[in-house]
Amino acid sequence: MAALSEQRQTPLIDLRELQPAYLASLLAEEASEWSSLDWDFEPSADLVRRFMSMKALCGFALPAGGRASSNAAAGYSYYVSDEGKGLIGGLYVARAYRTEENENALIEAVLESLWRIPGIRRVEAQLVMLDSPLERFVPYSQYLRSHARKFLEAPLAHVAELPPRHPAVTIAPWTENRQSDAGRLIAAAYSGHVDSEINDQYRSPGGARRFLANIVQYPGCGSFFGSASFVAIPQGGQGLCGLSLASTVSEGIGHITQVCVAPSHRDTGLGYELLRRSLVALAAHGCRKVTLTVTASNTGAIRLYERMGFTNRRDFAAYVWEAR
Repeated sequence: MAALSEQRQTPLIDLRELQPAYLASLLAEEASEWSSLDWDFEPSADLVRRFMSMKALCGFALPAGGRASSNAAAGYSYYVSDEGKGLIGGLYVARAYRTEENENALIEAVLESLWRIPGIRRVEAQLVMLDSPLERFVPYSQYLRSHARKFLEAPLAHVAELPPRHPAVTIAPWTENRQSDAGRLIAAAYSGHVDSEINDQYRSPGGARRFLANIVQYPGCGSFFGSASFVAIPQGGQGLCGLSLASTVSEGIGHITQVCVAPSHRDTGLGYELLRRSLVALAAHGCRKVTLTVTASNTGAIRLYERMGFTNRRDFAAYVWEAR
């Protein structure tokens, strides 16, 4: 690992030294920008405020005007760490201050803090609001792998017209007691897949169960919506061979948090049918649109989504820094 910087030109403030009011105008602007993607950011903002109030949010604020004495933030970023891995949970710089230098100052500070934690060898980030994510310089680039991703959206007005498929499986509603089976399915479905390079939780059943728990319990991917989430059970009734999980991210907007199919059931129409059922259920709930994210190199999935009415709203990047 390269030596960590002891000084930086841009002044930053530890979030644990601040009150939530310091980020008030910044969080309001961030919520407005997310709303342009039909996404309600307020539940995530509430978590930021709550953990700041507890002095438990690790990260940094960029003071407005570049002065530590400022009473408001121009940007912020926070991180978490767990089991030898760091995660940059969020990063946002106000439009008036949005420069590569300011964004990189926050990224660099967060990375340096994470590298100082014993055992941290890997850091992941998916920063949808980062400016020019695919063409820019990013700190610690010698350890970086980046992956282009897409934020897709589809209208639900005509979803009932999508013809059903009839794969030779049983499709049933999601239930909590399926988490262990779902963890094993996800690990098998993503073995050798680019998404397991982006999120290493996909590499094991235990990691996949933690990923599922985050989807169900926390608002980062919206409010989990079990009525639009389905599993596929193979003939014989053992384990799972597919799933589609959904959430709601704002009034009238659904989100597909996960679609995967076991290798043994690919090219059977199962992925299409699971997703179709989630879309139909979201429409019945009153959703007028649905979103999802996908890695750009996953061309087969993108072709399926496009056939089902999805179009690209935003390009962003997944970053992985790993000490080698």
